[in-house]
Amino acid sequence: MSDLGELSMKKTIYFALFLISFGLNTLFAATIDAPKRSEGEGPFDRLILRGGILINGEGAPPTGPVDIVIEGNKLVAVRSVGAPGVPIKDSSRPKAGPSDKVIDISGHYVLPGFVDLHGHIAGSVDGLPAEYPFKLWLAHGITTVREPGSFNGLDWTLKHQKLSQSNDITAPRIVPYIGFNMDWDKQITTPEETRKWVRHVAKKGAKGIKFFGLPKPMMKAALDEANKQGLGTAMHHAQLNVVGTNALDSARLGLTTMEHWYGLPEALFEGQIIQDYPLEYNYNDESHRFTEAGRLWQQAAKKGSEKWSAVRDELIELDFTLNPTMTIYEASRDVMRERNAEWHNEYTHPKLTHFFEPNRESHGSYFFDWTTQNEIDWKENFRIWMDFLNDYKNHGGRVTTGSDSGYIYKIFGFGYIRELELLQEAGFHPLEVIQSATLHGAEALGLQDQIGSVIPGKLADLVIVEENPIANFKVLYGTGHYRLGLDNIAKRVGGVKYTIKDGIVFDARKLREDVKQLVLDAKSKE
Repeated sequence: MSDLGELSMKKTIYFALFLISFGLNTLFAATIDAPKRSEGEGPFDRLILRGGILINGEGAPPTGPVDIVIEGNKLVAVRSVGAPGVPIKDSSRPKAGPSDKVIDISGHYVLPGFVDLHGHIAGSVDGLPAEYPFKLWLAHGITTVREPGSFNGLDWTLKHQKLSQSNDITAPRIVPYIGFNMDWDKQITTPEETRKWVRHVAKKGAKGIKFFGLPKPMMKAALDEANKQGLGTAMHHAQLNVVGTNALDSARLGLTTMEHWYGLPEALFEGQIIQDYPLEYNYNDESHRFTEAGRLWQQAAKKGSEKWSAVRDELIELDFTLNPTMTIYEASRDVMRERNAEWHNEYTHPKLTHFFEPNRESHGSYFFDWTTQNEIDWKENFRIWMDFLNDYKNHGGRVTTGSDSGYIYKIFGFGYIRELELLQEAGFHPLEVIQSATLHGAEALGLQDQIGSVIPGKLADLVIVEENPIANFKVLYGTGHYRLGLDNIAKRVGGVKYTIKDGIVFDARKLREDVKQLVLDAKSKE
């Protein structure tokens, strides 16, 4: 736990409000600044990527070979140069000048840079270096991250946003949201004070606000003022406030995206108003909280019912974005799998390892006595939740990808790739998954004219991998995919090869090696 004497009064007040919402005793803590960038080549006056197979992020099937031309940080041309297995005629290719940089990516797959719509920079762990999540994100092809709370303080997040924008640090593009009532010297209690605070954070440079729930008059004022100021809005519908404002209520008031899934089952209630809590329930007991959360979707209206369809259709009509972050809840349905994930040994920082262990005072460390029945309940929770997500997508709703890593055995980058797998499990075609991970994320941020698909005129944010991710998302993991070859020898294949952000080419394998060394160094100091 960080020294309270080093925390500003404004930050301390916000922490207190956050803890009230979440029932926690663990404070969000200081994160070590990212070092000056020493990785990556470029941007180049002109860069040509030759012979790749393109997945453009807009739903189109893979096509290739293509040559992609980048000038500075912009995509300027995507040219089909032949057919698979047929020699490419030089006359069909963009010509390279003597000073142009050319990279042969024949047979490699090229995708738009991924968007993590829920990426806490280091989460709640005191003293974790920002270099750690930044490099893990880039090493997994994540080029844009929405910071959904700025729990290190808005000034800290804005500083790193600007350093990333100028590429002075090795980091994804950062879109800074701020938790409600943070960066303020008193608790906000009225709609008028709410509007004043929204104007304050907009002026400072926040791009959006994250809420956990407010009294309805304040919620209405906050969302109205945020819309006037051009700010995005996101909400975790905490159980302490969801009875007054569920997901449909907040969407009607103007909320643009919802985080996780809280608030959706409550909008689908038919024979009740309040979740069916056991009489001994205490929200501040995280085991109680997550046990009963695992039974919540079973209390909602059934798929295909009039209520289900009405809520789904109205949310779509309101252009409401669902950012489910299924990955962060997966330990609830199989804690042994997550606790023993193969990447923990080399990639999980020891500070996170300690934070993940069962602890009555730490958020998300609720496996005090997690039972078979708990996991069965959560498996059913996932099944119904996935049905809603797939149905929402099939009727034209926007579903995005976010990881919320740094909690519950999930680490940065790896947790995001698992979210892609879970969307496929929910019924999404792999191309629909990529669309959620790229274009739909950009749309949710209002950045679709700049990022989200491989279209000339957009920023040069790309992911390059030697294996086919549409056939198997596992090849995107930093640890790769374990596969038996025709020689009867099993080996690891895949892992992102290059991540390009703003025209700068990062060796993703080198970034992963940097992280492994960082983890080794931290372990040696324990």
